[in-house]
Amino acid sequence: MKTIAVLTSGGDAPGMNAAVRAVVRTACKNGIKVYGVIRGYNGLINGDFIEMDLRSVSDIINRGGTILYSARSVEFATEEGMRKAIRTCQEWGIEGVVVIGGDGSFRGARDLSERGIPCVGIPGTIDNDIACCDYTIGYDTCLNTIMEMVDRLRDTSESHDRCTVVEVMGRRAGYLALNAGIAVGATAILIPEIPFDIEKHVIERMESTQRTGKKHFIIIVAEGVNVDVHELAKEIEARTGVESRSMTLGHVQRGGYATVKDRVMATRMGNYAVKLLMDNIGNRVVAAQKEEVVDYDIFEALNMSKSIDLELYDIAHEVSI
Repeated sequence: MKTIAVLTSGGDAPGMNAAVRAVVRTACKNGIKVYGVIRGYNGLINGDFIEMDLRSVSDIINRGGTILYSARSVEFATEEGMRKAIRTCQEWGIEGVVVIGGDGSFRGARDLSERGIPCVGIPGTIDNDIACCDYTIGYDTCLNTIMEMVDRLRDTSESHDRCTVVEVMGRRAGYLALNAGIAVGATAILIPEIPFDIEKHVIERMESTQRTGKKHFIIIVAEGVNVDVHELAKEIEARTGVESRSMTLGHVQRGGYATVKDRVMATRMGNYAVKLLMDNIGNRVVAAQKEEVVDYDIFEALNMSKSIDLELYDIAHEVSI
């Protein structure tokens, strides 16, 4: 291929910029022209492109967010929107596209590939919920952010003998909640993969640890659990007598400097994606499996399922006593 494009789509994730950098520099090194697409699939439809070179991606490897910006495109979800995007690619001579985002972004890449524009997806999402992938770009940074924020909340909880109920992101998956909960020593971790029972999962655990002398508590709740954390905190206080507060960490979890792991994995994946396009291979998703970078057919990747480590869940509660 002589010309490719790179875009970021869906929710931003730390490490996306590192992936963009790797795509651009790998392409330039191999004599391929590369366009950055502004605001995801909307930019692909409207021809909102910038030609990128080696210096276009200087000093971005550490930055959170995405220099290409991100947006969700209602128009692209229609057949006419996709046809517009294809016509735009043809007008600009774009022969392949690297798409950095989550599973919704990959569906767009699949649809483009089916219509003659080879695409390669790179998993960029803090939720770590891409089924074909052990690890997604942004997950490690987000985990570390949650850990830092909850460590700070613990100081106040301990000082006042409180219970603090913290809601973390993750969409419909509990990976962030489970691993962050272990890292901060949470008394209880509520994830969507386990049906919620306040008596069993919260009250009994708090009362059990109270009997051994514990006076402050951290409860981690994944946003995919159908629970209002403010109401949960009020119920905990009413039933246990422990002063309780709630905190929703929100979008602070998405930002910040990417960790080493996210920067390295993003670089490996970006380089790998371009190498696939150089071999005229599209309709693929790049994935991390057992620390190795591999690739899957997009259809296969979107049909795969992923389950949370329930043994790790049991370990978390066995040691938080």
